[in-house]
Amino acid sequence: MGAFLAGLTISESQYSHQAFGSVLPLRDAFTSFFFVSIGMLLDVNFLMQNPVYIVLLASSVMALKALIAGFVIALIGLPLRIAILVGLALSQIGEFSFVLSQVGLGYGLLSEEAYQTFLVVTVLSMAVTSLIMTVSPKVADAAVQLPFPKRLRSSKSSVPEINANVKAMKDHLIIIGYGVNGRNVALSAKSEGIPYAIIDIDPEIARIEAKNGEPIVYGDATQENVLHHNGIDNARVMVIAISDKAATRRITDLARRLNSDIYIIARTRYILEMGILHNLGANEVIPEEYETSVEIFSRVLEKYDVPRDRIESFVDRIRSDGYEMFRSFSKEPYCSADLNLIGSDIIMLKVFEGSLASGRCVADIGLREYAATLLAIYRGSEIFNYPDESFVLQPDDVVILQGSESQMSNVEDLFRIANG
Repeated sequence: MGAFLAGLTISESQYSHQAFGSVLPLRDAFTSFFFVSIGMLLDVNFLMQNPVYIVLLASSVMALKALIAGFVIALIGLPLRIAILVGLALSQIGEFSFVLSQVGLGYGLLSEEAYQTFLVVTVLSMAVTSLIMTVSPKVADAAVQLPFPKRLRSSKSSVPEINANVKAMKDHLIIIGYGVNGRNVALSAKSEGIPYAIIDIDPEIARIEAKNGEPIVYGDATQENVLHHNGIDNARVMVIAISDKAATRRITDLARRLNSDIYIIARTRYILEMGILHNLGANEVIPEEYETSVEIFSRVLEKYDVPRDRIESFVDRIRSDGYEMFRSFSKEPYCSADLNLIGSDIIMLKVFEGSLASGRCVADIGLREYAATLLAIYRGSEIFNYPDESFVLQPDDVVILQGSESQMSNVEDLFRIANG
C-alpha cells in the first residue's frame, strides 16, 4: 500500500517521467520473472491428461469474457465493430487473477486440482492472445456484414443530429478521420469554400469539434448507414485519413460499391498497401513512407541549388509512375557522382520507350551538343556512375544529368516519346 501511494504521489509530480524511465527496466525484468514463475507452477501432465476438457473450458471462459466486454462497449453506444474488437482484446484471463488464486489456495477455498485447472486455462488463454489480436480485425469486419439489427450495427450515437442536412449536399467532400491529415484537408476545403462532412470514431473529438462548428459526426465509417447519412451517394471526393489498415480497406471497398463515381484518396503508412487499396477501388493512395522520403530528397536537392521547378518536375514524375522510379532508388541508393556542382543544373530523366535515347549509346544521342554531362544511370536496382560513351540506354533507365539551365529543357526532348 505504501508503494502504491508513493507511486500515485510521484505520478503527479514533475519527476514522474524520470522515475518511470528509471523503473522501466525493472518492470520488464519482474514481468519476465512473474511469467516464468507461473510456468513453473503449471503441471504439464495435468494438461496432457485432460486436453479436451481444458480447451473447452478455456474457450468457454474466453467467449464469456468477450461477450461481457463487448456487451458493455455496445451498451455505452460504440459501434458493433469496436465492441467486437474490444471483446476479443479482453477475452484472456488477467494476471491479477493469479494473485487471487494464490490467496484462495492458501485459505483452502480452492483445491489443488481446481488450482491446476485454473492455471492451465489461464496460461492457455494468454498464449492464444497474440493470435486473437491478429485475426480480430478480420473477425470484426466479417461480423458487421451479418444481418444484425441496424440499431446494433450502427450504435445509438453514430448518427447525431449535427449533420442532419448533409444528405442535401452535392459534390461535397467526405473526410474519414479528424487527425492531423483530416484537419488539414478540412482547413483547405473550408478556405476554398468546398462543402465537406467529417466522420470520426472518437466521440470526444466529435463532440468538441461539433461545438466549434465543424460538420462532424461520430460514427464508424465501415458501416453502410453511416456513409449513407453523410451523403455518400452525392459526394464527389472521399479522403480516408485514418491509420487503421483493416478499416481503410473496408471503407474503400464499401465506398466504391455505394458510389461508383466517387474519387477516393486513401492514406496508408506503407507502400505495400497501395496495390491492395487500388484493387479495392481507391483512385489515389498516398503512402506516408514515401511521401516523407520525397520531402527529404526535395530539401536535399534544394541545398545543391537545383531549381525548384526541376525538383517539382521530378516529384511529379515519381508520383505519376506510381513510385516505381523511387522504389528502385531505395534498393541501391548509393551514387558516387559528384552532385556538389554549384551554379549548375542537375536533373533526373526517365528514358521512355520510343524516345530518341532509347536503345542508343551515349555517344549517339549528342549530349555534348547541349553541354550536358552524364553523371549516373539508374537501371532497376543498379547504378552506373560516369558511364562511358559506349553505354547503351534502355527503356525505364533513369539518367542524372548536369549542365546549364538554359539547355536542360532541350535535353529533356531526347528522353521523351515524340509528341508524347
